[in-house]
Amino acid sequence: MSLKLAEKEQVVAALQAKLEGMQATVVAEYRGLTVAQMTELRAAGRKQGVLIQVVKNSLLRRALKDSPFLVMDPLLKGPLVFAASADPVAMAKLFTDFAKRNDKLIITGGALGSQLMDAQALAQLSKMPSREELLAKLMGTMQAPISTFVRTLNEVPGRFVRTLAAVRDQKAA
Repeated sequence: MSLKLAEKEQVVAALQAKLEGMQATVVAEYRGLTVAQMTELRAAGRKQGVLIQVVKNSLLRRALKDSPFLVMDPLLKGPLVFAASADPVAMAKLFTDFAKRNDKLIITGGALGSQLMDAQALAQLSKMPSREELLAKLMGTMQAPISTFVRTLNEVPGRFVRTLAAVRDQKAA
């Protein structure tokens, strides 16, 4: 069933609105995946804040026209699933892990900002630590000097108490 012009314009406008604030996109061939597998992919994407949508390539081209993701135009051939995310690493991990488990999903490529990426670049991106892991490392790094300072301050009264205990034990003996 084909869409009418007004419906196509709505789809393009909705995609353009969703692309605002996104940092990376991926397209992959989904031919041969079952509905259950696609539902599993979409549910996993929803949990990680990844927009996953099957859309006609011509409508996707129009939606990408005024965005930095226009570099993906050569990749838009055949039936594709489109994904966009504000967290590029989470999206890359989601698609590479899903492609490993389901050989029917073939990652065509993607874009990180205005830079075109192939499947190998996405695989390398998926090996990076996630945003949460990086934030945890940053917090640990920021907390280290403070905790060291607290331990140093705590050592002075601790040493004093141990000295008093040693004097007490010496007098008792």
